[in-house]
Parts: sequence; C-alpha cells; structure tokens
Amino acid sequence: MARYRSILSLVLVLLTTFLVSCGGPSVATPPPTYTQAQVEKIQEYVPEVQAVSERAAELQRLIQTKQWVKVRNFIHGPMAEARLSMNYITSNLLPQDQKSAREKVKSLLDHLIKVDQAAEVANYQQAVINSQAAFSDLENFLKLVPQPSTQAEAI
Repeated sequence: MARYRSILSLVLVLLTTFLVSCGGPSVATPPPTYTQAQVEKIQEYVPEVQAVSERAAELQRLIQTKQWVKVRNFIHGPMAEARLSMNYITSNLLPQDQKSAREKVKSLLDHLIKVDQAAEVANYQQAVINSQAAFSDLENFLKLVPQPSTQAEAI
C-alpha cells in the first residue's frame, strides 16, 4: 500500500506541475496607442496641412479666373510644403495607419500632377476635377491624424 501511495504522490506532483506550467498567467497586450509625446510631435505639422486645406477656395478661384501661372505656383508652393508635412506625419503614425496614410499622400501627389498638367495646357475642367480630388485627399488624410486628448490639455 505504501508503494501505491508514493506512485500516486508522484503522479499527482507531475500532474500538478504540468497544469501549473500550462496555465500560466495570460498576458493580454493592449492595442498600440499613441503616447502624448507622439501626438505632440505629430501635431507640430498638422497646422501646415490644415492651413493649405483651408485654402481650397483660393485655388478654385485661381482656376476659375484661369490664372494658370498662379495655379502652378500654388501647387508647387503651399501644396508641396503640405505634402512634406504629410510625409513626416505619416512616418510617425501607428503602423496600421501608415499604409492608408501613404496611399492618401500618393493619391494627393497624383492629383496635383494632373492639376499641374491641366494648368500647363489651360484645361479648366481637368484642373477643377483634380483640385477637388486633391483637397478631398487632404481631408481624408487629416482624419487619420490622432487628436490631442482633452484631459492632457486640461492638466
């Protein structure tokens, strides 16, 4: 009987050891989020993009009045600077947002090229269509940008 007790004890120890090793604490990793420092870093460049986005009416007016040189200057000036800011913002976004942001920046570039080409040959209709699409790309990009938390601002 003593022999069965020691075998039973050994089996119970092995079973307990196995169950404890397999049932370790479950570590749930939280989804990646922005730190306050990351948001502040991104927010440094957002005003430049927003400022250009707010100037959509100005570009539309230049196209309507067929001031093609000024249209091209606008595209190569403020819009090009906004693109640089967008690229910087994109590199600081979370990995799952970076792909979408890069696609929007690429789409913006494609539309700006088409507006520039339309301005070069004075094609009013193509300039209007692509400038509207470019500003739509800007707005869609800004939706991806994390907003600063109101709690952090209150502190």
